[in-house]
Amino acid sequence: MDIVRVEEPEEAGVEEAQLDEMWSYVGKKTNPRWLWHAIDRQSGQVLAYVLGRRKDEVELQLKKLLEPFGIHRYCTDGWGTYERHLPAEVHEVGKRKTQRIEQKHLRLKIIIKRLVRKTICISLVGGNAR
Repeated sequence: MDIVRVEEPEEAGVEEAQLDEMWSYVGKKTNPRWLWHAIDRQSGQVLAYVLGRRKDEVELQLKKLLEPFGIHRYCTDGWGTYERHLPAEVHEVGKRKTQRIEQKHLRLKIIIKRLVRKTICISLVGGNAR
């Protein structure tokens, strides 16, 4: 499991952060891995991420990495672990405020085609270029 804080916290803190998770697999689909990450809602900058399973303890590790940022509000898609571990007064659920992080997921899937399906990726190098 990899745990990374991308940026050093700023003095003023982060007003709102978007949290989300996306999955891929290692070798075969029966071996899934999840990317949990958080971005600053205003700037879109990645604050921290954790790679692991889709378990509460992984989300708690992400939350611990975010503590120094002084985040005032968390915006999520409402998955159960967020409901269980984020205080209701600073937690906002809904797709309206998670669009930026969902766009990042889409770009990652487009750039790294293997995150979606092996058959969608077309290579024009070597023996495939005809």
